[in-house]
Amino acid sequence: MQKIRAAVIGVGYLGRFHAQKYAQSERCQLIGVADAREEARTAVAAELGTRAYADYRELLGQVDAVSVVTPTPLHFAIAREFLAAGAHVLVEKPITETAAEARELIAIAGKAGCILQVGHLERFNAAILAAEPHLKSPRFIECHRLAPYRERGTDVNVVLDLMIHDIDIVQTIVGAPIQSIDAVGTPVFSDEIDIANARIRFVNGCVANATASRVSLKTERKLRIFEDDAYLSLDLQQKILTLIRKRAPGDAPGMLPVHIEEQSLEQGDALRAEIDSFLDCIATGRSPVVPGAAGLAALETATRITEQVEAGLAARRASLAQPR
Repeated sequence: MQKIRAAVIGVGYLGRFHAQKYAQSERCQLIGVADAREEARTAVAAELGTRAYADYRELLGQVDAVSVVTPTPLHFAIAREFLAAGAHVLVEKPITETAAEARELIAIAGKAGCILQVGHLERFNAAILAAEPHLKSPRFIECHRLAPYRERGTDVNVVLDLMIHDIDIVQTIVGAPIQSIDAVGTPVFSDEIDIANARIRFVNGCVANATASRVSLKTERKLRIFEDDAYLSLDLQQKILTLIRKRAPGDAPGMLPVHIEEQSLEQGDALRAEIDSFLDCIATGRSPVVPGAAGLAALETATRITEQVEAGLAARRASLAQPR
């Protein structure tokens, strides 16, 4: 079978890993990497034995698939050009800066018959995959995604940088429209929102409480999902799933009326799984795990949360500015 010709646009911290996965895959050939920064592109190209391009446009028409791993403001223009040229696109999250841009990409991909996949990497996390068969009707979901402060990633606020992962997971798990959102947050070390909390109520009665911080002293990525007769605790960082269920009548008696099962899962390689899935979609024509529509849905909710946080901050500043 002819190998898929692939390229990576943007080879900073994360883009380099994308390039490595393509180079290691037997299903594709890494044609080149593109980055406006000479040092970045030449280093990755030399590491992987491929060509370096200063201008990504030189790759248009030369590749079958690309990963777009640039700063978010560049996602739309680059992805649009490759889709229009007939290339399949894996674009990092958030899909674009605005919902209108995301809708345009989805339309272009549909017209061109190309795969548009969004890089919501946690969908390929071993703990998420292990939990899926146990999820029936969540009633309450609690998410904590905490990280120390780093300059990298501060081109967007913490909602679009970190919380959007949990927004995507929660919306996928619940599978119902949002009824209301109540959100707060504040900048701490950057000019953008660095810590935020959102309480999301769905029309089916489920409530999700999500907290994201990039000013914490530790790293934590946890989900807790409560159902009528079960509680699932997911440690997405350590890859541990704890399932607590109401004890069935035939179960052996114990101190608590529950059955507890803990699974320590293989760490795996979520990025490799994501890229392998992308390549498989190209080869088979099946729909991606995270299509453009899912990226759009996560972006729309993240935008609503951001707007509500910013409105609250503006109201607080106006109140403090009032003479006393």
